[in-house]
Amino acid sequence: MAATPNKQFKNICVLSGFNYGKHKEFVEAAIDLGRSIAERKLHLEYGGGNRGLSKLVSEAAFVRGSQVLSIIPRALKALGSLSD
Repeated sequence: MAATPNKQFKNICVLSGFNYGKHKEFVEAAIDLGRSIAERKLHLEYGGGNRGLSKLVSEAAFVRGSQVLSIIPRALKALGSLSD
């Protein structure tokens, strides 16, 4: 199915690492991604809590005006593994 040129995305979902990793390039890329999402006036849905690259993407998008929705399955939230 081909995309129609007059339709634009309004939402984007991002799932990224819950750690920062060993390379600062990942941190920079996560922040750049969040900024790009906001610049394109997209809403962000992300699968994560309050840590790592997911946090960086969401914060960068939010502070620049994007609506941000964090989705955490109940089973994972109960474990406390995704939030500080």
